[in-house]
Amino acid sequence: MSDFDQLADYVFKGNAAAVRELTQKMVNAGGNPMEIISMGLLVGMDIVTPKFKAGDMYVPEVMMSAKALSEGMKIVKPLLVGEDIGVTKTIIIGTVAGDLHDIGKNLVVMIMESGGFNVIDLGVDVSPERFVAAIIEYDAKIVGLSALLTTTMLNMKATIDLIKEEGLRDAVKILVGGAPVSQSFADDIGADGYCADAMSAKEMATAILN
Repeated sequence: MSDFDQLADYVFKGNAAAVRELTQKMVNAGGNPMEIISMGLLVGMDIVTPKFKAGDMYVPEVMMSAKALSEGMKIVKPLLVGEDIGVTKTIIIGTVAGDLHDIGKNLVVMIMESGGFNVIDLGVDVSPERFVAAIIEYDAKIVGLSALLTTTMLNMKATIDLIKEEGLRDAVKILVGGAPVSQSFADDIGADGYCADAMSAKEMATAILN
């Protein structure tokens, strides 16, 4: 098994310590940082995606894999001098105003990062004004809105309405998700897409930018 295959396997199995050790070994040996990412780290997450969709892996396991990948990324990302990784793939994500739930959002963040996105995580209880300010500050192309409470779902609409009022609607695609959210609700509030889970969020964001 090559180092790339071994690294992918460690990511898949969620072995963060082994990912750190092997990634550092490959870097020390003069390995190309982009190849370590694309041929090792991301390949591991590509194994996870279909297994999660098929019900062969569950959220805690996926989070372990994503955590292992992020440990490797911490080592190689600083070495990508002059590379444009993530620069044109910036996504802003946050749980809308009044909602303090973040488990689902955090999983989406990790999965997005595993896809090479530059994720700006605004956290929880994010006001429409903070979303707007972040769009301007980071020149984001995609905004992800999360809600877990039926009582805070309407703050997704309030956020989209303010983005429109500020003249930014045509500049960004808006994705929404969370337990009470549905495709019909996404359509009603004018979102560009409804994401049933973290994997579909990554796939939809990738499709938008491609």
